[in-house]
Amino acid sequence: MALSYLILMVTIVTAVASPIDNQIHLIMPHSGSAGLKHSDDINCLSWRLAIETDNLQGWTQIPRSCVDYVGNYMLGKQYRDDCEYVAAEAYEYAKGLNLTGDGKDVWVFDIDETTLSNLPYYASDEVAFGMLPYNSTSFDEWVAKAVAPAVPGSVKLYEQLIELGFKIVFLTGTKEPFRTPRIKNLKAVGYTEWEKLILKGENEHGSAVVYKSGKRKELEEAGYRIRGNMGDQWSDLIGSNPGDRVFKLPDPMYYIA
Repeated sequence: MALSYLILMVTIVTAVASPIDNQIHLIMPHSGSAGLKHSDDINCLSWRLAIETDNLQGWTQIPRSCVDYVGNYMLGKQYRDDCEYVAAEAYEYAKGLNLTGDGKDVWVFDIDETTLSNLPYYASDEVAFGMLPYNSTSFDEWVAKAVAPAVPGSVKLYEQLIELGFKIVFLTGTKEPFRTPRIKNLKAVGYTEWEKLILKGENEHGSAVVYKSGKRKELEEAGYRIRGNMGDQWSDLIGSNPGDRVFKLPDPMYYIA
């Protein structure tokens, strides 16, 4: 465990060295990432399937024996391939739609782990893919730096959707005080225009499902048609007014209800 963790940290340091250039997988980690049986008998491949399908809910930390597996997956080629596959499927769906041309056909994107990747933060010594408890203060400091790279495939999909005639809406649980760094970060990696950027107000509370459902309802009441909806959490995609079709990106790093 100690040796594999050391190798993983070396990979992390290299990956974080230049985070804004969209290269979040600069080195392929060591090959011991199959994630089959570990010391506590958790099958990490089965665990990841369970969380991605939302069969396992309410979890708060990655199982300790699966930390290396998650780190290798996130920093390796498979995560990039998975994200790009989702983006490609979303484009195939989108280009088959007939848009009205009235500017009301929108595509809703989440931000964290959907358009911007916080992988350099979660891979850092402060967090180490869940080995240490989540720290909201340090995460807010990371967001304020506005240096998150783009999620693989998402900028290309964003550009394709605009070319097709979609209006883009970013809907995030990021709090309103971080609007300026979020705008700076989005534009720095290629998301240069949008119809709306919806952040969570200081006085808005409750679950992500309730919050995002309410914001999507407001969009539709304003006359927008949500033709596609993409997020990394099921709470981005379920609830009321989800849109015509949803697309789930992989994220075994954390769970938001």
